[in-house]
Amino acid sequence: MQTALKIKLASFNFLQYFIWGAWYVSMATYLGKTLHFEGGQIGLAYGAFAIGAMISPFFVGLIADRYFASEKLLAFLGILGGGLMFVLPSLTTFGAFYPMLIAYCATYVPTLALGNSLALTHLADARRDYPLVKTLSAVGWIAGGVTLSLGFKGEQSAVQFYLAGGVSIALGLFSLTLPHTPPKKTGANVSLGEILGLDALALLKKPAFAIFIVCMFLICIPLYFYFVNMNMYVTELGWSYTAAKMSAAQVSDVVFLILLPFMLRTLGYKKTIFIGILAWVARYFLLAGSVNQTGLATPLIFAAILLHGVCYDFLFIAGQLYVDDEANERIRGAAQGFIAFILWGVGNFVGSTLAGVSQSLHTYGNYLSFKFLTFDIRIAVDSLPTIPVGTIAHDWHGIWIYPAWGAAAVLVLFLIFFRDPPRKEHRDIIAGRKEEDLEAP
Repeated sequence: MQTALKIKLASFNFLQYFIWGAWYVSMATYLGKTLHFEGGQIGLAYGAFAIGAMISPFFVGLIADRYFASEKLLAFLGILGGGLMFVLPSLTTFGAFYPMLIAYCATYVPTLALGNSLALTHLADARRDYPLVKTLSAVGWIAGGVTLSLGFKGEQSAVQFYLAGGVSIALGLFSLTLPHTPPKKTGANVSLGEILGLDALALLKKPAFAIFIVCMFLICIPLYFYFVNMNMYVTELGWSYTAAKMSAAQVSDVVFLILLPFMLRTLGYKKTIFIGILAWVARYFLLAGSVNQTGLATPLIFAAILLHGVCYDFLFIAGQLYVDDEANERIRGAAQGFIAFILWGVGNFVGSTLAGVSQSLHTYGNYLSFKFLTFDIRIAVDSLPTIPVGTIAHDWHGIWIYPAWGAAAVLVLFLIFFRDPPRKEHRDIIAGRKEEDLEAP
């Protein structure tokens, strides 16, 4: 039964991340090159996922945990999300496209938490089996990008949304085959603090945990420059099949996900997360160095892409495991909700928005425009050419160098102030001694 379950869960993760990989990487190119949205608008579009992440705790806490079985709710969200995806291609103005994208993300993001919760509920040995099941998510992301790129050549086309929508409906139907998972808190009173994970704020009393949260938020600001700008960068360089080539990042993801348990055992959290942040610094300096390097551009860009496994697994996954290790049983769920809110919610929104603003400011022939009281103020970016240079419409060195230095600053902050927690077995021994002291006459 466990073997059949693991196959179903792995298939679910494959479909779930196929959807994400089919549109998330290439959307910026479609919005910029086909719909001609401005950089700030593209940044806000990527921030729609962050809004979905901030809405998700309310949805899961108020509805999913109290009224509906997880597999049925996953089916409903998958089918509804597919329908919303089918509407997006018909919306060609930002004012219409953006609200619909937010609505879609509000249906998709909860499936991530619900899927994880369902898997952890039914796996007999979650510590052993969950990472293996989760590797199919990277394979699904690769399949989504490769199918869009090689099958449809759809990076600059609305076909990406039709592809994601069709697979989303398939995910919804497949969810009905998952094991029955009834709501956990039927009839229970759930506080707002519990829904938002505010119970986990007690962990901030630990200086190391507080520094960890600050660093995770700060690293998200440069981090999302990659997701907002990368596909457009290689498109302007004249790359073909960009989504398929960028899916090499997920191949790296699978490799380093397998290596992560060994790294944590041998190096601990501080050194592992340090390597993850260092990989982001290296990634952005590689991208900045690739600009105007005719012969070396492609190797440098591929090196930056292949760092993805270190960037993501040694930072995000290791960070989630650190939070799980620091939390006790009572606040474990709240702690995971809190870190997700920081990484994929607030951090994502700020990072994506600034990445879009940076893209706009580094567009050739562009100007900075904003309102002050009743005045429209325009500041020309005089240092940039007034017309595109061939197919290059942006100052890519300027776009990449700022997140490089920003990530480097976070790296220094983390190195100086974060302290590795004691090994779990040591904490258990200390806790046992405290219990013995309390029981002593």
